[in-house]
Amino acid sequence: MTIPAAETFGATWPFAPHYFDGNGFRMHYVDEGDGDPIVCLHGEPTWGYLYRHFIPPLSATHRVIVPDHMGFGKSETPRDRAYSLKAHVDNLTKLIEAIDLRNITLVMQDWGGPIGSAFTLRHPDRVKRLFLLNTLAGYGNAEFDALTPWFQFVRKHYEAGTLGEVLGHLDVNILSIMKIIGLENLSAVNSEWLAAYGSAFPAKEDCIGAIEFPLDVLLGRIAPYVVEGFPLVDNLKSKPAMLAVGMKDRAISPAVQIADFRGIWPDRPIIKLPNAGHFSQEDAPDVLVALIQLFVQGKE
Repeated sequence: MTIPAAETFGATWPFAPHYFDGNGFRMHYVDEGDGDPIVCLHGEPTWGYLYRHFIPPLSATHRVIVPDHMGFGKSETPRDRAYSLKAHVDNLTKLIEAIDLRNITLVMQDWGGPIGSAFTLRHPDRVKRLFLLNTLAGYGNAEFDALTPWFQFVRKHYEAGTLGEVLGHLDVNILSIMKIIGLENLSAVNSEWLAAYGSAFPAKEDCIGAIEFPLDVLLGRIAPYVVEGFPLVDNLKSKPAMLAVGMKDRAISPAVQIADFRGIWPDRPIIKLPNAGHFSQEDAPDVLVALIQLFVQGKE
């Protein structure tokens, strides 16, 4: 079950739904505005709703594409698919090729970073620049910190055999989980907010994507696909990039984010957001929109 196409959550998500069927499931995306494309990629356990404050201002000057990954938001949750990094990259690739996006600015948070970076490695001709926020590209030779509060939580429940049960009830515990990961702006939370993020997961079987994302890291399943991309790392290094870091991130250590970024782009700008957490789109949307607007103008 997915969120109904017409659902706006009290007009907080007023964007027309678009769907792509070329991946063998119904993949939802937003397509607003005209001009060079800005593609905004979400992560765990959210969907395009995370970018609701970004779409109106950015679409005034650009074509803004916001896809929901397989198993999230208004996209379908097929039961017979591998929810791997490679699968998510392949899904994004087919969508971008189908609507023929070029000169892309990728805005990438959480899993959006590895997904967007892997796409850029393999399709550098389509990507113009990269804006990272609370994420890793994964090619800066930084040692991943598995002891953050989020991954301690994941490991504890995985070892106890309860991870599927905990992340299988995101319809009711979405706020608690996002606070563990790093949500600071609790003033944004209201009934529409809770419905928007929680209704993507009405039953345990709809939570496959959210369960598999952290396991991909915890169990090291992403490693072979990441390693496969190392010979192509110059395709990342050649792109203009910027990193914005919510310094209260509880999922990915800010120090690791900065080290990973510096390992790829030693001279590119890093912006520290002292009062933002992992979901910096919720915590500091106006600041991030302004940074992206400067970045796409080459004024960072």
